[in-house]
Amino acid sequence: MPSFDIVSEINIEEVRNATENTERELATRFDFRGVDASIEFKDKTVVMKAEGEFQLQQLQSMFRNACAKRNLDTSILDVKECDQRGKTCTQVIAFKEGIEQATAKKIVKLIKDNKIKVQTAIQGDQLRVTGKKRDDLQQVIALVRGANLGQPFQFKNMKD
Repeated sequence: MPSFDIVSEINIEEVRNATENTERELATRFDFRGVDASIEFKDKTVVMKAEGEFQLQQLQSMFRNACAKRNLDTSILDVKECDQRGKTCTQVIAFKEGIEQATAKKIVKLIKDNKIKVQTAIQGDQLRVTGKKRDDLQQVIALVRGANLGQPFQFKNMKD
């Protein structure tokens, strides 16, 4: 019986490259000359520091552009609140990884509402879809890609 897994994960190497490119762009930007600002990737998060909230917003915009150039969906970014201590503002960007229970249930409901003849099983932070026909599975893939669920999904382990 054909099956596949729906997962949501980030490519760490692409995120690291986007961070490094943002760092290089930061060094060349005229509006950041003489400003104490930095961006670094550590522990699966990106930490941005600047002197003001406006500069953090500019830095975040530069990082989003770098992610987009690497075909990383920016909906995976989980931007935390700005933390100001003294003259330095710090902002942490985490990444949505795995499919949350509520999102998995939405996907299952979406599949059932469209009456596609497949079985779905929530397995931790991923979703297993099994069906008799490969066409049904491809229909599910198209359906999930077309639905705006707030995060990108990958379809892995397609088995016939």
